[in-house]
Amino acid sequence: MTIRTILTEPNKLLRKISESVERVGAEEKKLMDDMLDTMYEAPGIGLAAIQIGVPKRIIVIDISRDENKKEPRYFVNPIIKNKNEEKSIYEEGCLSVPEQFAEIERPNSCEVQYLDYDGKKQVLRAEGLLATCIQHEMDHLEGILFIDYLSKLKRSMIIKKLSKIKINREIL
Repeated sequence: MTIRTILTEPNKLLRKISESVERVGAEEKKLMDDMLDTMYEAPGIGLAAIQIGVPKRIIVIDISRDENKKEPRYFVNPIIKNKNEEKSIYEEGCLSVPEQFAEIERPNSCEVQYLDYDGKKQVLRAEGLLATCIQHEMDHLEGILFIDYLSKLKRSMIIKKLSKIKINREIL
């Protein structure tokens, strides 16, 4: 497996809408394996392919907290079918928006249809943190970041901060 570079905001590619995957083949499986390794290394609990510069509708998630008992989930071409009216708030962060966190309100459960690692059609009813994580990662497929849910002022302050960090890294 390969650890890939995670793109960080501001980056135009993160705002690109990802393309559907025609079929799950060896190339897509290799990509999902790399994404999972990259996510674990970061460390994070979710990653969309666009975050490593690949505009495909693929996300990986593992919300297990046990280092020894990993529970990776793979979602290819995910589509949310139903969202609960009831909302919950989680403090969200993002590997593409490093060291920034904000409370985001989202539906507390959803039903998602997708292809799994082997290309088999699946439907999952997700609740709580898993539902939040799926919605967060699926936003990436539409070019949306969690900071887009914040006020314009908060969002621009975060982007300005991240731009400075990027410039300082490039100078070093």
